[in-house]
Amino acid sequence: MKMKNLTFNTDDRVLILGGTGFIGKRLVSELTAKQIKIRLLVRNPSKVPEDFLKNKDIEIVKGDIVKGEGLKEAVRGIHTAFYLVHSMGGKSMFKTTEFARMDKDAAKNFISSADESDVKRVIYLGGLGETGKGLSEHLRSREEVAEILSSGKLQATVLRAAIIIGAGGASFVMLKYLVERLPVMICPKWIDTRIQPIAVKDVLAYLTGCLLNPDTAGKKFDIGGPDVLTYREMMQQYTEAVGIRRRIIFRAPVLSPHLASYWVDFVTPVPSGIAHPLIEGLKNEVICLDDSITRYVPINRTPFKDAVKIAVSKAKEMIQ
Repeated sequence: MKMKNLTFNTDDRVLILGGTGFIGKRLVSELTAKQIKIRLLVRNPSKVPEDFLKNKDIEIVKGDIVKGEGLKEAVRGIHTAFYLVHSMGGKSMFKTTEFARMDKDAAKNFISSADESDVKRVIYLGGLGETGKGLSEHLRSREEVAEILSSGKLQATVLRAAIIIGAGGASFVMLKYLVERLPVMICPKWIDTRIQPIAVKDVLAYLTGCLLNPDTAGKKFDIGGPDVLTYREMMQQYTEAVGIRRRIIFRAPVLSPHLASYWVDFVTPVPSGIAHPLIEGLKNEVICLDDSITRYVPINRTPFKDAVKIAVSKAKEMIQ
């Protein structure tokens, strides 16, 4: 396939899978602001925001990607698909393996339908993390999905991000509640693992930039903010960003991810089934190993403290 055929035009339409999620809803707003036509595949159209339903540039298709329902209609006439489908573990941590299997089934169903259509590209937002035996189940699942999406006829662009800082995101909610509710914390040894967090607005800029730059097709990129921090440093910088006293943090090497996830479930709104894969993933260092994305989509990356301030302000708006 020649690269010139991948150029995105104003008459083209994109499909967003996972369009009602944390990233998906923001991406819909980002793209419609640029007058880009969109189609969403959703299981329950009643959960689609009212402003999306009223927008003439947004089409809604009812279906279920895990079951393969509605995909043929969804991919028809699509130039590029954004694949933002991510399962975690629901309310129970013991369902993580089940959700990983569902993620793989969903990716296979999409590729099967896309290969029978004229879809040219898929852009996938996955997770940072080196491959190997020590990779958490959560991050390993992200890598497996990336491999499936790259196995089809269409050109795949894979973006790999670590913790995304944005109002409503599970990682940010966990960080926010831990810091704001607990002046003293006993944490597992993962608090000293290096992480390269990224602001949600930067993620959106990279996703949009990849769509508009056909040279990103068929490539894999690490994306992150300008700061590399340990989780301990993230918690302390959070206090500085919002103007509260620094927290006292003790490291307890014997605190397992299972116990830590129950603890997070107790002090935050994040269920243990979601907290567990997030915490387990923190045992792996998640930093960008290359910065090649900057040659294709140059942006001014948001410092961690600024990302926190934006997210906290947005969270307050959401509850008003």
